[in-house]
Amino acid sequence: MYTNLLFFHSIFRWLVLVSLVYAIFRAYRGYATGAVFTKADNAIRHWTATISHIQLMIGFTLYFASPVIRYFLGHMKQSFSQGDSWFFGSVHMILMFAAIMVITFGSAVSKRKATDAEKFKTMFTWFVVALLIIFISIPWPFSPLANRPYIRPF
Repeated sequence: MYTNLLFFHSIFRWLVLVSLVYAIFRAYRGYATGAVFTKADNAIRHWTATISHIQLMIGFTLYFASPVIRYFLGHMKQSFSQGDSWFFGSVHMILMFAAIMVITFGSAVSKRKATDAEKFKTMFTWFVVALLIIFISIPWPFSPLANRPYIRPF
């Protein structure tokens, strides 16, 4: 089960990134051109938040099933000097949770704005902040903190 969840978490991150980048693009374009906030824009806002919440649930499940996290929690002093254990035990989880909170808050606030321009601007601002946090906390293959492949095999 753990290996399958790792695979799906790895694959699902791309859905989160694609939906977030697309939502940011739509929000920027809508704000810059003075477009109407359509049902499609609202659906993109909603599905971006939904996809990120699914990823968060997969991540929480992995967090509590992970041998890396068990080691981190059992050997906390030693773990802070080890990149992978420290990164996944604290940095990754805290920053990803914060990013999903930013997406959720931005989605909820933009939905309630009165004008289309405010909706686009709010969605753009909050989603860009979330994307930056996510980029920092993904264990990219080139990351000095902890690295993993772009897609984890089964």
